[in-house]
Amino acid sequence: MHVSAIIAAGGRGSRFGAGQPKQLLTVGGRPILARSFDAFASHPAVNEIVVALPAELAAAPPAYLAHPSKRVECVHGGERRQDSVALAFARVDVGADLVVIHDAARPLVSGDLIRRTIEAAAESGAAIAALPARDTVKRGDAAGVITGTLPRNEIFLAQTPQAFRTDVLRAALVLASGQGDATDEATLAEQAGQRVRLVEGDPRNLKITTPDDLAMAEALVGGRAPALRIGNGYDLHRLVPGRPLVLGGVTIPFESGLQGHSDADAVCHAVTDAILGAAGAGDIGRHFPDTDAAWKDANSLELLRRASALVQEAGYALVNVDVVVIAQQPKLVPFLAEMRANLAGALRCDAGQISIKGKTNEGVDSMGAGESIAVHAVALLSRAPAA
Repeated sequence: MHVSAIIAAGGRGSRFGAGQPKQLLTVGGRPILARSFDAFASHPAVNEIVVALPAELAAAPPAYLAHPSKRVECVHGGERRQDSVALAFARVDVGADLVVIHDAARPLVSGDLIRRTIEAAAESGAAIAALPARDTVKRGDAAGVITGTLPRNEIFLAQTPQAFRTDVLRAALVLASGQGDATDEATLAEQAGQRVRLVEGDPRNLKITTPDDLAMAEALVGGRAPALRIGNGYDLHRLVPGRPLVLGGVTIPFESGLQGHSDADAVCHAVTDAILGAAGAGDIGRHFPDTDAAWKDANSLELLRRASALVQEAGYALVNVDVVVIAQQPKLVPFLAEMRANLAGALRCDAGQISIKGKTNEGVDSMGAGESIAVHAVALLSRAPAA
């Protein structure tokens, strides 16, 4: 079964009043949008993801909206929620059997809830996560007077994800084109005559609408992330003839170069993995996969620059980076100062925050035989002060 996911992130969160789209605010040190995206990107049942974004974000999506093995596409959202979903649905794979839709503003969705919603929709055609009402529910009039009490066992509070067979969602969106605002896709499916299955939701799967919701989400993930975060990076490439040797953005005169999909700059690759790891933002293979032709012969300093921007978006600042290059040949001392300057430029920091050391492998293994070069890197990040 081919499952496509749509992340509805086209709104601007004006009710929140943060001065920026609320999906870019952080929970536990990571953007709300990144958490919601990662829940589906890491789910084994999901084959592809389409993200509906505000225009400026769709034109230059954050680097964390990528996956090495799943198709990801970002589209310009619409004026209303159903418009954004329709625009995203138009980009879903034509062979998709099922579409699961999720609000980006629900960053704590669990993999189990995604699985159960998908399975219920596969059986019944449509399903939504929902919580049963725990309080007595009253109906009131415009004057604030109770006009009735509703049976609590019949009241459910809708959440996302909401999942639909492709034909069911298509019919619901066709119906939506001639109607006013709908708060969710299940409403449209119901109006189209589809029975929608209820799946027990999760109280942790709250929707962030107000600053109080954001504070509650912070509490649920254990409060603020530690002020200091450490990441470790490692890379190794084989030395081959006919390739330039690039380390730390410096092309070093040598008879061989490192073999790889990009320019194979092992220093930049190790540092990229170190800062991404410290921020809990995946690794270089996720953001810049070697299966993507876009990164063929890419300048690894540029990849590091992009990774650094992603880390800053997540609310972290670089404290320092320590790098060890293990190479029998060539001697690296004449090039270390330029390498430090290049890394500092990509990381937007002072060269004094960068340390690079060259070591031999004492003739041991492929590094000692001059057949490969390996690099270890450690990065320390601190949480940037809240705005």
